[in-house]
Amino acid sequence: MTDAPNATASKNEAADLTAITHEEIFAGHLGGKLSVELSSPLDTQRDLSIAYTPGVAQVSRAIAEDAALVKRYTWTDRLVVVVSDGTAVLGLGNIGPRASLPVMEGKAALFKKFAGLDSIPLVLDTTDVDEIVETLVRLRPSFGAVNLEDISAPRCFEIEKRVVEALDCPVMHDDQHGTAIVVLAALNGAAKVQGRNPADLKVVVSGAGAAGVACTNILLAAGIKDVTVLDSRGIIGRERLDLNEVKSELAQRTNPRGLSGSAADALAGADVFLGLSAGKIPEELIASMAPESIVFAMSNPDPEIHPDVAAKYASIVATGRSDFPNQINNVLAFPGVFKGALDAGARRITEGMKIAAADAILGVVADELAVDKIVPSPLDPRVAPAVADAVAAVARAEGVA
Repeated sequence: MTDAPNATASKNEAADLTAITHEEIFAGHLGGKLSVELSSPLDTQRDLSIAYTPGVAQVSRAIAEDAALVKRYTWTDRLVVVVSDGTAVLGLGNIGPRASLPVMEGKAALFKKFAGLDSIPLVLDTTDVDEIVETLVRLRPSFGAVNLEDISAPRCFEIEKRVVEALDCPVMHDDQHGTAIVVLAALNGAAKVQGRNPADLKVVVSGAGAAGVACTNILLAAGIKDVTVLDSRGIIGRERLDLNEVKSELAQRTNPRGLSGSAADALAGADVFLGLSAGKIPEELIASMAPESIVFAMSNPDPEIHPDVAAKYASIVATGRSDFPNQINNVLAFPGVFKGALDAGARRITEGMKIAAADAILGVVADELAVDKIVPSPLDPRVAPAVADAVAAVARAEGVA
């Protein structure tokens, strides 16, 4: 087993982030962050005859006779497309497909670095749900899996559902499920450090967008019973008449104590705050939480409450940022999830596979857990293989492989 990265080195790297210059950032993106590399030689006339004409015709004829051979003799079976319409990019919002490309290239680079998977960005110049689904259906022969990325809510829910139904390959909207997987791992890690049962925690989720809904769903699936969700108008409950279809359905499965009102009403006596919105949370509300509280302030680049302020009241604090301890980062999940799904030949990514991924992430640091280390470092090389193995095993056990 590979050793975890040196802790001192990680701290130094985090400190160095503040010294990154404008010039360094743009230089790092010059010409894009991706390239295509050859897996077969093209140095001689013989090489050319094998890789291209006339040799390639034999392979094409074989695939025409047996379509299953495409998995063996092309890269399709291991190719992930990172798909976005640019409507919800990072904290930048609706900036369009072209401006989203640096993010999608980065995501593709992470697939290669952490899971060894080839991946290409596919940004679409449309926000029409039907057109997005139809485009992916028509392009299906070209790829093996779909990572949906930075698509605004509530459209993202319908797009993912319809793409999953239309395609016979792994599909996951990472803003939803990658976030949810790592949040579950982190919450289980925090509870283990404190010697608490996660099922007994009172959890408040701030944000009912893509990440908020998915995190709520995975927490409920993992057995956490008391989850209360906040949107911009307060607590989501059955008495609310201003809810869209997604929130209305969520109201049927959350808020078991029937709370109503604002964030102040939700957070009073709560054990966990999970921030997944751009809204700010006043210090006094964190102070009103139960003893030994847990705060995950995950908005980027500006958390809902500054970690140093939250730490005055909470026992464990996590963010989405790399310059504070306990970084909850999707890169802990998505490379391994897709690798495991593709390794198993899975037709879809199930809730069981997601929960297995969360357990595997936590398992990597099970013997190293501390208040400032409830999940592994995003750079820990042990994570993706562990997640992939766990996901593949569940895919086979559940019969989706």
